[in-house]
Amino acid sequence: MSIKHSIILNYIKDLSLETPDPESLIVARERISKYSLNLDISSKPYKNKMIEVFTKFIYSDKEKSKKKTYIEMLYSTVVIIEEEKPEKKALEKFILCDLQIEIYPQMQKAFIEILKLSGFPGIDISGKIDFIKLYNERSR
Repeated sequence: MSIKHSIILNYIKDLSLETPDPESLIVARERISKYSLNLDISSKPYKNKMIEVFTKFIYSDKEKSKKKTYIEMLYSTVVIIEEEKPEKKALEKFILCDLQIEIYPQMQKAFIEILKLSGFPGIDISGKIDFIKLYNERSR
């Protein structure tokens, strides 16, 4: 069961898209299917049961090449926890799994739009991330 919460706001906190030159963009467009998406999730507690959750999208080419584009988006979600003193493990699962499942479609849509507007018109990052599986693997 997920923790009762209210999402106060979502926003792109930081964005970095580095394409050194036109040739790098051409190479990146040709290699975009080789790029991989990594996520990094962290959080910062505030007073009044408020938590800011940071989900960082890192989309990069793992091959060593000078001609590539580096793409990173830090998405922030501010939530209020409506439960009194939730268990630490339940709160961790909420931040790393349940909340991510709830907000991922909106984050993914924003990320794809940014990529399209940045020179990758045919980009398709479809599919879902299995946050439950990732959480369970991490918890072992």
